[in-house]
Amino acid sequence: MPTFPSYDSSRIWYELAGDGEPLVVLPGGPGMDVRYLGDLGGLGRRRRLVLVDARAAGRSAVPEDRATVSFVEQARDLEALRRHLGLERFDLLAHSAGCLTAQEYLAARPGRVRRAVLVAPVGRAGREPDLAELAALRAARSGEPWYRDAAEADRLLTGGGAGGTGSAALQQRILPFFWHTWTEQRRAEYRPEHATALPWLREAFYAGSAEPATLAHRIARLGAAATPVLVLAGAADGMIGTSPARAVAACQPGGRLEVMARSGHRPWVEEPERFVDLVDGFLSAD
Repeated sequence: MPTFPSYDSSRIWYELAGDGEPLVVLPGGPGMDVRYLGDLGGLGRRRRLVLVDARAAGRSAVPEDRATVSFVEQARDLEALRRHLGLERFDLLAHSAGCLTAQEYLAARPGRVRRAVLVAPVGRAGREPDLAELAALRAARSGEPWYRDAAEADRLLTGGGAGGTGSAALQQRILPFFWHTWTEQRRAEYRPEHATALPWLREAFYAGSAEPATLAHRIARLGAAATPVLVLAGAADGMIGTSPARAVAACQPGGRLEVMARSGHRPWVEEPERFVDLVDGFLSAD
């Protein structure tokens, strides 16, 4: 899989994988190395994936101006990539926090994206979890052997009782909540090197989130986009839940929601065949 050097002064890196029509792919996190996505459950055998490392993540450079890491600012990187690739229009797939960058781009550059797939989005103009839904999803796992340890770690995290490396260790302990099934194979999916080591990146990324006073305006702006959008959610996603995905799909005039019954936050891993069929079928439509 070839790696190409930066294409502009912001030093954003990308990889090309597979053959066929190009599909630009944005990772989540924020700050995750795009390599955690693999070939998206085999989607790379049907599409030419343009796997983008976001600003300050993976192999992309860390900018001097931290404000440019905001998802609103990163939408400009996506436009620079489009011009670099010489694409008049393109298809776009984003995961988790990367869906904020994708939605901002759809609103800012109408007509540039032919079809968009938003996988486990965190919200419309910022993080929008339904805390009651998340609590119910996690409580439903109380019969699992790992539950007591994960629930204790969750309690410490939400109580603000740990920071620094301790917080990272607690985050690792709550990983079972993010999956429909927790097995040795799922444990192998967790690669610490894929996560950001920059303690300021998360806050900088979400600095573009709408405030309560501006949320209605931002949502109306997102809803003005006419791009067909497929929104995928995992029914067992104890990281962000399904409520944000439902809100995103309802916000988009061309929105379609699919909740995958046997998936958590990474449906291309837990239901790869259905994931690929849903995404490829949607992108192949006229």
